[in-house]
Amino acid sequence: MADLRNDLSTHILSHLLNNDEYCRRVIPYLQPSYFEGPSKITFDMIVGFVAKHNKLPTGKVLQLELQKVNADSDLLTATSVVLDEISNKTDVDTAYLIKETEKWCRDKAIYAAIMESIQIIDGANKEFNDDAIPGILSKALGVNFDQAIGHDYIDDSDERFEFYNRVEERVPFDLEYFNKITKGGLPNKTLNICLAGTGVGKSLFMCHMASAALKENRNVLYITMEMAEERIAERIDANLMDVPIEQLETLPKNVFEGKIAKIAKAGVGKLIVKEYPTGAANVGHFRALLNELKLKKTFAPDIIFVDYLNICSSSRMKAMGGSINSYTYIKAIAEELRGLAVEFNVPVVSATQTTRSGFSNSDVGLEDTSESFGLPATADLMFALISTEEMEELGQVMVKQLKNRYNDPTKHKRFVIGIDRSRMKLYDAEESAQQNITKDAPMADTGPIATWGDNERKDFSNFKI
Repeated sequence: MADLRNDLSTHILSHLLNNDEYCRRVIPYLQPSYFEGPSKITFDMIVGFVAKHNKLPTGKVLQLELQKVNADSDLLTATSVVLDEISNKTDVDTAYLIKETEKWCRDKAIYAAIMESIQIIDGANKEFNDDAIPGILSKALGVNFDQAIGHDYIDDSDERFEFYNRVEERVPFDLEYFNKITKGGLPNKTLNICLAGTGVGKSLFMCHMASAALKENRNVLYITMEMAEERIAERIDANLMDVPIEQLETLPKNVFEGKIAKIAKAGVGKLIVKEYPTGAANVGHFRALLNELKLKKTFAPDIIFVDYLNICSSSRMKAMGGSINSYTYIKAIAEELRGLAVEFNVPVVSATQTTRSGFSNSDVGLEDTSESFGLPATADLMFALISTEEMEELGQVMVKQLKNRYNDPTKHKRFVIGIDRSRMKLYDAEESAQQNITKDAPMADTGPIATWGDNERKDFSNFKI
């Protein structure tokens, strides 16, 4: 085995040149950087010929192609020797060589990842920071020859039918219309974004949803970079205890303990609130936290809240890099959070700010996403919370779907929910409040603001679709 591994590149090149099955199987995973000197020139010629002509070259063809290569004479002579060596197929079994080639590619990828990591540590690579190193190494360790070759429409129809009828695990809302638009809740491995202006209720929404998940006996991890851990717990106390938040400070200790005991007796999931400095934490920190919670507290969350995305940092990119703009940077954070959701098989919920123009807009759209339009491109569900003075007086907030991969976003595109800011709660509004909230009769962007739930005539003429 040792002799084969030491000379494996020769066997690989020989089979690339003489074995069509092997060539088609492994060529997508081989990188030019895995070869050196004459072997690299040979590999480049084989790959270039296959890409251009869709068939294997012969040794004589490659000798002719070699004459077109611009390199020093010693290197060309050494390459000609390699071509002579690989002109005949070696006697190594194809299936066995495919497995060995996979290991060889992984070894090469790991070596390249280590060298790139050293450059990052030494400061030679200005694009990435130290937090990108675990991801680079993980990608190299994950190199494998995927056996799947796609879904056959006819032959795999039974599997497709099972998929259609499979009940997907979801984290449900306690709000009727949110369950309608998501077909029953948030699926695992998804990124879900709430868009709203300052003070409209992004954190309130996430705290309410965290409370609802706890009441469903689900474990919740709430990561905050905007408020202290105690402030998040205070909001969840107000929600679960059904007590105005300003009264929590005046509750006698025995009353407070009694309410906590009542909540515990009713049966709730486990909540962990973790605070990080603003702009200082990234997915690498979150991953380490999740692994530590699993090890030390046997805690695995059913849903993760990140409050909020724009004040995270990227694990791959430096925020102040000269070539990094806000579009690229925020999109990178969104992709990393969604990757975390996939890795730990949970839904991730976060939020983002509206732009300055979106803050005063009574009909927020995707174009009002601050800093990066790459965020909605990555999210699975994105919706806006819209509030006006009139709606505040009614104790209501409007929800507008902006993107939805779970359902048709034109169904219930807008709807109204009730809001109790003192108790940090959201609730279903009466059905009469949903009247006239349709795409055909939207809420006016200018002029009189509609009041929902009464019998007055509404002006919805200029609301965007």
